[in-house]
Formats: sequence, structure tokens, C-alpha cells
Amino acid sequence: MLVHLHPTREDFEARASVMKALAHPTRLMMIEELSRGERCVRELRDLADRDLSTVSKHLSILKDAGIVEDDKRGKQVFYRLRVPCVLHFFHCLDSVLTARDRLAGR
Repeated sequence: MLVHLHPTREDFEARASVMKALAHPTRLMMIEELSRGERCVRELRDLADRDLSTVSKHLSILKDAGIVEDDKRGKQVFYRLRVPCVLHFFHCLDSVLTARDRLAGR
């Protein structure tokens, strides 16, 4: 999808769809882990401390949003970030949280 100079309603809906895929603590944790390199599903399951079906569902959401991609090798499936620039968004979020905390006197 190409975002226009003047974003359309569809552009905003597409952006919201990606943000919705990010909007879960477990998925954020998985993305953070994948920023360090590819991981197999088992490693992500252990990290998330969730059952395999739950982890698979989270990974499916991230894959459908275009954030991660997978690579099946034998019986194992490995995941990696498709667009590492998503980490820039994380840094932006951290800046918002820091500014919010300063404003609240924390």
C-alpha cells in the first residue's frame, strides 16, 4: 500500500489496522525479542509463557499485518521482523511515555 501525500480514509484505516495488531503486550514483547534476531515458535512460546495455540494466534496477527514473516524449516517455523523500522515506532512510544511521566511529576 502506498500512502498518499494527503492520506485518504483508507490510508488511515490501514494504519489503524497495523496499530491494532501491535496493541497487545504479548505481541509487543515478541516484536522486541525478534528485534534481536529470528526465533522459532518454541522460543517465543517459552518467552511469552503461553500455550502454543495462543502464541500462534499472536504470530498470525503480526504476520497478517505485515510486521513479521515466517520461514518453515523442517518441522520448525522461524519468525523474523519483516520491517525492522517498527522499532522506530517503539522509540516514539517510549518518548511519549517519558513526556507523560514528566508531566505527571513521576
